[in-house]
Amino acid sequence: MLPVLSGPRVLLVACAVFVAVAMTSPATAQSTGMVKGKVFDGKGQPIEAAKVTIEFQDGVSRVYTVKSNKKGEYTQIGLPPGNYKVTAEKEKVGAQSYPCRVRLGDTAEVNFQLAPGSSGPTKEDAAKVAAIKKLFDEGVAASRSGDNDTALAKFTEAANVMPTCYDCYYNIGYAYAQKKEYDKSEEAFKKSIELKADYIEAYNGLATIYNAQKKFDDAQAASQKAAALATASGSAAGGGGVDALYNQGVIAWNAGKAEDAKKAFEEALKADPKHANSHYQLAMCLINLGKLPEAVTEFELYMQLAPDGQYAAQVKAMLLQIKK
Repeated sequence: MLPVLSGPRVLLVACAVFVAVAMTSPATAQSTGMVKGKVFDGKGQPIEAAKVTIEFQDGVSRVYTVKSNKKGEYTQIGLPPGNYKVTAEKEKVGAQSYPCRVRLGDTAEVNFQLAPGSSGPTKEDAAKVAAIKKLFDEGVAASRSGDNDTALAKFTEAANVMPTCYDCYYNIGYAYAQKKEYDKSEEAFKKSIELKADYIEAYNGLATIYNAQKKFDDAQAASQKAAALATASGSAAGGGGVDALYNQGVIAWNAGKAEDAKKAFEEALKADPKHANSHYQLAMCLINLGKLPEAVTEFELYMQLAPDGQYAAQVKAMLLQIKK
């Protein structure tokens, strides 16, 4: 059995050039969104105390203001979904503005490079963004239809246009994983992590392909890293965190460590009690450990959550067998 490898990542913020506006990070289970990023000067050094203004553009007047820290970083949470104008400025250094789309439960990343006379993206930048968006959308469509070769071509072309596109490399890794070309998949996932060190889904991807190759120690390390990142970012209840915990359980199960697997699935269910596959896998662990009544409870919860799920037929048969 393999851990979860999330599907193709979708480009949600269509305005990305290096040290301009980057793409969104993995979704978290929130009722609002957030914007974060960094402010640099013309030499690539962080700017402290730059004023960052985030203005809602969809009719209602909402303005949020935050300042960058010593590392040039800023974060604004609790943003209602919608279109925003994000501006960074500092006296005697410069100002810059970019449009940004905040989506429910997502983090939009907007980075700035301030220099005297700086203002926003050029027409050339806008054209590049449009080209990347088109290629990315075509790649996602191909991936979802199972056409991994076309997906690889589209995402590779997008990465060539924008070498900092970590989502492009994640999708390249995903497509190679579907083709079972694990060396190339590993290379792409690692490249996405090189570009975005806290990329939870990329670590989950590594865990999946390592497990498929029976490299259980490597798989466990990658999954633990994903779980740690999810906890640190406060997204343990989101898809990335639950997937990481679920992956740890599957890897432990495949390595013959039923007790360790049980603990991991229990942690996954603490993060998301409605994670059906974790109920199924926990039930399997409980059977292995001789705890049949508890296993029945977990199987029944699985059937409530996923009556037509991938394990439904197997669960029905096992419930009949256990209850005889």
